[in-house]
Amino acid sequence: MTMKATDREQRHQARMQRKKAVVDAAIERADRDQGLLLVLTGNGKGKSSSAFGMVARALGHGMKVGVAQFIKGRSDDAQGRVSVAGGGMPGATTGEEGFFRAHPNVRWHVLGEGFTWETQNLARDTETAQRGWAVARELLRDASLGLVVLDELTYPLKYGWLSIETVLEDLASRPPMQHVVITGRAAPEALIEAADTVSELRDVKHAFRAGVRTQKGVDL
Repeated sequence: MTMKATDREQRHQARMQRKKAVVDAAIERADRDQGLLLVLTGNGKGKSSSAFGMVARALGHGMKVGVAQFIKGRSDDAQGRVSVAGGGMPGATTGEEGFFRAHPNVRWHVLGEGFTWETQNLARDTETAQRGWAVARELLRDASLGLVVLDELTYPLKYGWLSIETVLEDLASRPPMQHVVITGRAAPEALIEAADTVSELRDVKHAFRAGVRTQKGVDL
């Protein structure tokens, strides 16, 4: 081994030793457990996908999970829902619903009536959101649920269909070890302030703008 290669190896080892010391110190400071509130926001793709990745992770640990979808799909009592890709759970409108809803440790609720620009009815959208939040509140009161996903919740908050004060109060009153993940664009500042972890996904490029239709297995 040349002298130059030896010096490079030594510098690398020194950097890794410093990095390990920093990581070890951070791990030592993290000395408590608690239920976390996570917010996944921003204009980029993947917010719900990340949340449902956590659903899979929680189920892998034997936890029970509650899911409330506020925008995607149609409400549980809506008519004419179709199965994704001709497979999965009958009536599912997204791939994640088709996969997870039949799991014995998952309680899954579709609470919306599609995207907001489809209904074009403020009173109806508000009523649907309020009714949906009553269901979500029950999930937040259930201590047997280790993880609750409130998918696309930011939209009812953004449009004023739900009171941010009410939502924050119910979140604060949940069981101490229950984790909650909230997804959606334009998360209100009060929600960001209340959260323990916030990730913002940035939109760099999207196939839809190039004329590619929504693809099963990737987009829904």
